[in-house]
Amino acid sequence: MKAFLIDRYGENHGHIGEVPVPEPGIYDVLVKVHASSVNMLDSKIAKGEFKLILPYSFPLILGNDLAGVVVRVGSGVQHFKPGDEVYARPPESRIGTFAETIAVEESALALKPNNITLQEAASLPLVALTAWQVLVETARLKKGQKVFIHAGSGGVGTVAIQLAKHLGAFVATTTSTSNVAWVKALGADVVIDYTQQKFENVLRDYDVVLNSLGPVELEKSLSILKPGGQLISISGPPTAEFAKEQKLFWGLGWVMRLLSSGIRRKARKQNVSYAFVFMRASGAQLKKITALVESGVITPVIDRTFPFESTAEALSYVERGRAKGKVIIKLI
Repeated sequence: MKAFLIDRYGENHGHIGEVPVPEPGIYDVLVKVHASSVNMLDSKIAKGEFKLILPYSFPLILGNDLAGVVVRVGSGVQHFKPGDEVYARPPESRIGTFAETIAVEESALALKPNNITLQEAASLPLVALTAWQVLVETARLKKGQKVFIHAGSGGVGTVAIQLAKHLGAFVATTTSTSNVAWVKALGADVVIDYTQQKFENVLRDYDVVLNSLGPVELEKSLSILKPGGQLISISGPPTAEFAKEQKLFWGLGWVMRLLSSGIRRKARKQNVSYAFVFMRASGAQLKKITALVESGVITPVIDRTFPFESTAEALSYVERGRAKGKVIIKLI
């Protein structure tokens, strides 16, 4: 089968090559991939930014989102059958959705929402699970609380805004001038044009911040939180708690404790908490997201679609950081 892969870290975006069709294990589902989507995570993995915590072997097939049709199931699979339309973010140890087929653990899969296309479904798993695990699972966001979501026009931002509004929160976000009205239409109550204003000069007394940007924005976010507020980052720095969850070598836990010590110390000074969330695969949570999509609470947002042959170009486009929503790779 054809797959988009890299032969070493730091390779210039990778290439399409021929690899064997995966053989599904007892609890695996073999899926014919119709569409995938590109995340910044793909580029970071390719550059080797996660090699200490995710020790991949080569050649490595990239890709963290999929939507497709079940071809075959392992003998222990109970909830899926050939012909089912499904979507998923595979577990981080078994990525590889930029390929014609993939074997995915049953526990990571969910049936595709019945009111959207396979391409639209492919845009959702990683970003929707990220938004869910930050806002519902970690922040336990409640009706009437105030949440600030960085980068509202990005993949995570577009879904997180919709989910936060569904949970009854007051939502603020940032975007560029051309996207202000568009992001407001997604449901944001306050949209700050970052080319004209600094969010830390405008916002006050927020309960939760979802940070997806760098260390400068992370530190500035502390000033807008009320006492008892939560600063939750999906872009780091990671914590010792994360190392424990991932069952990493104890030395890495010490390193991560050190990396996050500065922001944790500053957070404590302001009586707020800091947490790092690294999204994990979950078919059960994806099933809940399916219900929200089918009820119209969450609508996929797609910027552009690239053919499989242009996967390298799609990665370059996402790296520029100007996509509105998600970028799709169409295989069928």
